[in-house]
Amino acid sequence: MLDQGGQRMPTRNTVLTSRAMRIGSAQRFRGRFSLPGDKSISHRLALFGALAEGATQIENFSAGADCASTLSCLRALGVAVQHEGTSVRIHGRGFSGLHAAPGPLDAGNSGSTLRMLAGVLAGRPFESVLTGDASLRQRPVERVAAPLRAMGATAIPTDGRPPLTIRGGTLRSIAWDLPVPSAQVKTAVLLAGLQATGTTTVNEPALSRDHTERLLPAFGVPVQRNGLAVCVTGPARLTPTTMTVPGDASSAAFLVVAALILPDSEVRIDGVLLNPTRTAFLDVLRRMNATIETGITASAPEPVGWIVARSSQLAGIEVPADLVPALIDEVPALAVAAACARGRTSFSGAAELRVKESDRISALAEGLGRMGVALEERPDGLAIDGGRPMRGASLNAHDDHRIAMALSVAALRAQSETQIAGAECASISFPQFYEYLQLATR
Repeated sequence: MLDQGGQRMPTRNTVLTSRAMRIGSAQRFRGRFSLPGDKSISHRLALFGALAEGATQIENFSAGADCASTLSCLRALGVAVQHEGTSVRIHGRGFSGLHAAPGPLDAGNSGSTLRMLAGVLAGRPFESVLTGDASLRQRPVERVAAPLRAMGATAIPTDGRPPLTIRGGTLRSIAWDLPVPSAQVKTAVLLAGLQATGTTTVNEPALSRDHTERLLPAFGVPVQRNGLAVCVTGPARLTPTTMTVPGDASSAAFLVVAALILPDSEVRIDGVLLNPTRTAFLDVLRRMNATIETGITASAPEPVGWIVARSSQLAGIEVPADLVPALIDEVPALAVAAACARGRTSFSGAAELRVKESDRISALAEGLGRMGVALEERPDGLAIDGGRPMRGASLNAHDDHRIAMALSVAALRAQSETQIAGAECASISFPQFYEYLQLATR
């Protein structure tokens, strides 16, 4: 519905004011949607396209602010980028074609941009300063700085956090053991390894997102995997390609949970990423008795398909700690499902959530607690006793897009109106989120 000035008017369920998003209870959640391009894949395609020699065409590029930060940083490094709607054309310059930026490279709120770009800059013969917004400047970066120093680059954080100063140069190949699973750090080391002579190996304690391993071969770079070890050999040359980004799997989690927790609900999501390293949240929800169906429509370089989720009587479970790294971004959505499930759901091994855009464990405990959810905050997770009625409350998104979306989905089940301050930060990853909530609850 549009007003006379052409602006979309909110429905009775979601209203954005100058101070907060007001969300009322919903009777159902129904619709068929396609999602913005996956953030993780969009970041990587932009970086790899910039490092290729020639023009790379990307369709359905993420519309979120994080991926826009990656494009902005690439432009500052001398890469020509044409961006119209969700189409992006990147005129790659190869590693040697990058030049020093005129000032600090601003990654905004995007840890992905800062960490992965650090790997690129580690091999470039100039100084760069990587920084970001107030939230990003509070996030640790030593885990990415340490392996880059081991390869011969100068990588100096500020008290362990951004700004991160990098003076790149000739790199040596290494074998690096990650202390915790991190696809971003893994990617940074592999991108640095492509500029070194010899084979660089990253050993993971558990499998993290494998988009880099799947996508680099499309740019002409072989990648070897042996169990939890990933290897590349440098120096390497990337060739351009054309690719369409599948729908964002992490964004899908919020729509799926909304359909599960409301009566008379069904949502279908088409063209969504179904990479096994990104769909652990579906496995958890199925264990909670969720009615979810999926189908694959394409398999290379990434599995893509559809998800259908229907109203379900969810039951609490214990989420295994060894599964948490594979669903770390989806824990906020799963916490809402747990609040609506019968019995106790516990999450452990999720301490990484405390150093995301916000302290997500604390933010979830605060927000859901104010809505009347019985829970226990733990150092590395949460225990949630679900099934009680939720009440509307005044909440804060803490400048965290996933907290904003999780609390908004919870608000659909509350018995009175909820107000969420700072909810507009959902646009960082899912600009259409509130529009989709309006369409599905009308």
